[in-house]
Amino acid sequence: MTLKIKKLFVAFVLLLSMQLSFSQAFSHEVGIIAGPIVYQSDFGERYDFKTNSGNIGFGIGLVYYMNFDDVGYYSYSRSNFFTTHFKVRAEISWNKAGLDHYGQWVDEDRTSSAADKLRAHSGQAQNLDLGAQLEYYPFSTSELRRGGDRFGPFVSLGAHYVFYSPSVTTTYGDQNINNTNNFYPSWEPGSIDATAGSTWSIVSSVGVRYNLNAISHLMVDLRFQHFMNDKTDGLDHQLESNKTNDWLAWLNVGYIFMFD
Repeated sequence: MTLKIKKLFVAFVLLLSMQLSFSQAFSHEVGIIAGPIVYQSDFGERYDFKTNSGNIGFGIGLVYYMNFDDVGYYSYSRSNFFTTHFKVRAEISWNKAGLDHYGQWVDEDRTSSAADKLRAHSGQAQNLDLGAQLEYYPFSTSELRRGGDRFGPFVSLGAHYVFYSPSVTTTYGDQNINNTNNFYPSWEPGSIDATAGSTWSIVSSVGVRYNLNAISHLMVDLRFQHFMNDKTDGLDHQLESNKTNDWLAWLNVGYIFMFD
């Protein structure tokens, strides 16, 4: 995992260096983001409030923005809808969440061994992301940057490559995660798999920036991230009720520093 972090960090720095040296006509921003996440996975019962509110964690990341507003600022003939309303965002981020089973199948009045196995089963999702998003601002990015507008709402869409490293534990039986008898009896063999891996994900968000001063913005961003496989949580129970891959929601607050 440490080697993967180093490789991703180097890749992010190289990407940042290339973008900064690409053209003096562009403006640039860097920042940090952090906040709570809600992890939606095969743990717990679908649509159960405790599942949605109980499997939570935390994320943190570094972001870089390339702005196109200075292209239009220095040359009006080169200003267009794209340069006025879009930013490109590169990001490296990390998140982690604890996972437990919630819902009717683990209620206290259920005394079966199957319910005991669910209650004894817990996990942890841990992801490292590297990716990019295209952010759209309905109002002028130039006005936001130069102080004409205080608030700048935005939406974004992009793709992140994810290195996931889940963990699985159980307090049932001999507590061996390789012993299928310690887990829910209806699950297919191979459902428990804490092997680290990687996958693509689709990332979308809605947020707003607030202009603090001439060189910095405060940002609030609600992100939804859908993974391209169902193993980021260490559990793929393969039942009929398993209709979607893992996904998460992340509410983050960021501080963005601007420089030319």
